[in-house]
Amino acid sequence: MSLPVYHYLDIGRLGRGEVLNLFLKDAGIEVKQVRYPMDATWPQQSETLKAQGISRTGKVPSLEYKGQILTQHIPTLRYLARDIGGYDGETNWERYVVDAVADIYIDWRSQWVANLGQKNPDYKDYVPGYYSLVAQYYSDYEGPYLLGDRVTYVDFAIYQSIDNDARTGTLPAELPDVLVRFKETFEQRPRIAEYIKQNS
Repeated sequence: MSLPVYHYLDIGRLGRGEVLNLFLKDAGIEVKQVRYPMDATWPQQSETLKAQGISRTGKVPSLEYKGQILTQHIPTLRYLARDIGGYDGETNWERYVVDAVADIYIDWRSQWVANLGQKNPDYKDYVPGYYSLVAQYYSDYEGPYLLGDRVTYVDFAIYQSIDNDARTGTLPAELPDVLVRFKETFEQRPRIAEYIKQNS
């Protein structure tokens, strides 16, 4: 049986594709990685991916998995969580909480991407409120993860937002304690720790 194929840009640990990459690492899902340079060749490569049916929008990440092509990183995470029977809430309420925080993350990502090229001054005002809101959800359970001691797919997205804001110099000077604890615990997950060590 052939390995799943993961398509993404060659931009290191930045971006939405890294959320999916971290999840695949943690879940022990081995994939063949195909990385594309983010340079003048990308627009043509994007059109090629559309023509090949690998991405309807021409954007990545895209995952060829069990005969399906999965795109859009949050729906892909949900699909994988359901497929492997983990990384999600166990009750309808818990699944709602996970999905609600995923929506908050998606809003953050839109703001973060808009800020990348233009250094929008509004982003500096936006980001502390984002982490404050996320921290409220993480405070509802004993932690360190959103649902307590069980990691869910959205934990990977929230970690990526913290990591990416740190990498772009846009992380608030003080992160809520509950998120500091979450980040430290997340980075100690064995497969994540090994990946970070190799790709810091």
